[in-house]
Amino acid sequence: MQGVRPVVEVVRLGLVTYQEALRLQQVYVNRHQSGPAHALLLCQHPPVYTTGIRHKPYPTPMLDRLSLLGADIHRTNRGGLITFHGPGQLVCYPVLNLGSFKKSVRWYVCELEKTIISVCSRFGIEASTSPHTGVWVGDNKICAIGIHCGRYITSHGLALNCNTDMSWFSHIVPCGIEGKGVTSLSAELQRDISVEETIPHLLDAFREHFSCQLTDGQTPETEKDNRGSSA
Repeated sequence: MQGVRPVVEVVRLGLVTYQEALRLQQVYVNRHQSGPAHALLLCQHPPVYTTGIRHKPYPTPMLDRLSLLGADIHRTNRGGLITFHGPGQLVCYPVLNLGSFKKSVRWYVCELEKTIISVCSRFGIEASTSPHTGVWVGDNKICAIGIHCGRYITSHGLALNCNTDMSWFSHIVPCGIEGKGVTSLSAELQRDISVEETIPHLLDAFREHFSCQLTDGQTPETEKDNRGSSA
């Protein structure tokens, strides 16, 4: 990339509900109305099953059965089919204006995949892409990717299994792909790999593949507190 590298604000949200994460993504999407305001939102979610865009909705009885497990259910406008988010999974929502990078959704998804492949490599895990979106270790998906892009502003993103409770996935066909499994960094290495241990590797890989600068941002709550104290 020529010239100055785009600056991306890293916002660490911690454990937040999926609904709150959707709200915060919209806050950061709206910031782009007054110019580039790239952000990388990092979080974990309480157990939730999310469904993406497809030609017909999932049967209500199926979603009702999932809700009985103690997980929330959310329909979304991202690409992809059904997946699970929960503690021990590093969820990353890049809110970028691709005009500052490359105006290509295909390029963007490929760079997300390359970023996660690099993260896995740093842990000594050989991961790869497949005809199905996401990142795989053999026939097992280690990272789901589902994005939304409107006017070249991205939202939604990726979910990398670190030390996730994998039993939640047994109740669905993840991303609608039959005959495939799921895995995690911890399962592959047979030792506990936490979200906290993984974040620095993700940030380094993201910086490299998106040729950007990363800055530590404030959580929206902190910003609100600061605005209140300066009034």
